[in-house]
Amino acid sequence: MAVHAHPDDESSKGAATLAKYVAEGVDVLVATCTGGERGTVLNPRLQGDAYVEKNIREVRRKEMDEARAILGVEQAWLGFVDSGLPEGDPLPPLPDGCFALQDVGTAAEPLVRLIRAFRPQVMITYDENGGYPHPDHIMTHRISMAAFDAAGDPERYPRSGPVWQPQKIYYNQGFNPRRTRALHDGLLARGLRSLCADWLAKMAPFEHRERALTTFVTCGDFFEIRDKALAAHASQIDPDAGWFHVPLDIQKECWPTEEYELAKSLVDTSFPEDDLFAGL
Repeated sequence: MAVHAHPDDESSKGAATLAKYVAEGVDVLVATCTGGERGTVLNPRLQGDAYVEKNIREVRRKEMDEARAILGVEQAWLGFVDSGLPEGDPLPPLPDGCFALQDVGTAAEPLVRLIRAFRPQVMITYDENGGYPHPDHIMTHRISMAAFDAAGDPERYPRSGPVWQPQKIYYNQGFNPRRTRALHDGLLARGLRSLCADWLAKMAPFEHRERALTTFVTCGDFFEIRDKALAAHASQIDPDAGWFHVPLDIQKECWPTEEYELAKSLVDTSFPEDDLFAGL
């Protein structure tokens, strides 16, 4: 089970891993916390489109369904309302009723219910910084960790189905400096222009500490599927943006993995891992 904040996060963070496991016969469920209602239309081709801007919730649901089909996963909505990304100094208050303002114990219950119904062995979420400090990503981390601990406890959420305890939970760390530097060097070595230095500069403020990359899932054969799923989120993704500027053959040669940080495990394992199911 991969727990994500918004529709499109499942395709930009760990999507090739999900597609790989689907191809191997694993049941994979994406839990999407919000509807992405406050997402900005980032594709220049759709900016100013009155239908898209007026019906962003329905547009993003349709995009999610297309991406889900491309990845081959199941998907469920937790039903919370997008908090938006506050900007300014000082930051404006978050909107009333949004996901990030929910009580963690209350907001974790729908996820506990989903865990107990789907019965995953492994969960994926974001680290305590949200990967980057979006309030919905941070809240996704909080409810994921709370639900992981509560799902197997019969005294907690007794009306949310028979208990089930996942065995491992990971933080998605696909946006890590080591990967970006490897791609940067690979592009320059081939005499190609690299945007990666700009990406590293943008990452720097969010790198509170060097993350412990414990798990490297080889999934280069599924990068094409990842990109197709990401492009399906047309309102959120500029097809000419830097996401797609590194040729796939260079990505596969220089860094063919997606990376994770093991946050909790109830089984023995050793590092580095090459499989989220190591030890199970």
